[in-house]
Amino acid sequence: MSSRSFAPAPSDLRAAILIPAYDCASTVGAVVADARAHGLPILVVDDGSRDATAAVARAAGAAVVRHPCNRGKGAALVTGMRTLAERGFTHALTMDGDGQHLSREIPTLLDVASADPSAIVIGIRRRGTQEVAGINLFGNRFANLCVRSAAGVPLLDTQSGFRVYPLAATLGLPRQGEHFEYESTSLIFAARARVPIRSVAVDVYYPPVAERRSHYRKVVDTLRIIRAVAPLLVRR
Repeated sequence: MSSRSFAPAPSDLRAAILIPAYDCASTVGAVVADARAHGLPILVVDDGSRDATAAVARAAGAAVVRHPCNRGKGAALVTGMRTLAERGFTHALTMDGDGQHLSREIPTLLDVASADPSAIVIGIRRRGTQEVAGINLFGNRFANLCVRSAAGVPLLDTQSGFRVYPLAATLGLPRQGEHFEYESTSLIFAARARVPIRSVAVDVYYPPVAERRSHYRKVVDTLRIIRAVAPLLVRR
């Protein structure tokens, strides 16, 4: 399934960058090229893309594994984390393939992870004056409230995919959901297993609203998150 082999970077953390990608041929090359400047190996999980995502990622210098059909972001993250763990990595720094997450913030996340290697680290998105659709803000805030309540710990940006995961601890947690809800439920299960969760503010990039392309379906995926989190709220 892997297009080429690679070895962990020589550091105590043994981290690699993990990019789940679906139909990101127009953006993933620049994302990989920018991230390579930080000297970490990069793994792209092509989640059944219909375009040239895999070829573009390889050409930019990433190792690639591919799902034969689209399974969802959560499934891509788990496939990537398992692949990295099998290759001797201890941590995965996850970022999206659409260019929202800025590679210059990679050291910010890794500094926190290095100080507490047992923790999941979340990049809290600083939007500044960038325009964000009102329904997206509402959805994020509602999801934050639900996930915080179910987890029982302070969580400021539960929908951020810019994270560092300790692989052994994360892969040992229960898994619920193969789509965007995975990122929410993983935090709940981590908090209940007493895996530390740290947060740090990071800059992100939002293109003008009219130019944005997202695979997050506002109704379907928000309902998936609610359906996944609601039983965990009851069983808190």
